[in-house]
Amino acid sequence: MPTIPWMPGTAKDGADGGEPVGPPLVMASRLELRSLLGVPRFFLLSLVIFQQVRRSPGLLGASLRAEPLKKTFWTLSAWRDQEALNTFNRTDPHAKSVRGLRPGMKGSVFVFWNAERDQLPITWDEAQRRLADQAEKETRSA
Repeated sequence: MPTIPWMPGTAKDGADGGEPVGPPLVMASRLELRSLLGVPRFFLLSLVIFQQVRRSPGLLGASLRAEPLKKTFWTLSAWRDQEALNTFNRTDPHAKSVRGLRPGMKGSVFVFWNAERDQLPITWDEAQRRLADQAEKETRSA
């Protein structure tokens, strides 16, 4: 399973001009595609977006994980605050890619939580446990 290991972002406790407003916001996602035909495009776009993530103001760190033959991709990132994550989400190429890829998506699970700075980087075991818990909650409520 290809994994891009945790890479630090641009935010360093306010050194990027933004003051920390509280504990970091962690976001993890599991993204599943409908077809193997969509994997090459998704994979290439994910690398482009990862470069965007790494330059995004307010990013503390990020990692990607992929199981292309299972049509499944994961993201894991930590942000200075919700505003930094929201700004990234609204900015191209991420925003445009999300709109373009949506028809080929089978399902997605997202989970958000606050962590302490000394807990970074978050492990993939922790992220995948939280994603599994979230997926189970969503299944029960459907």
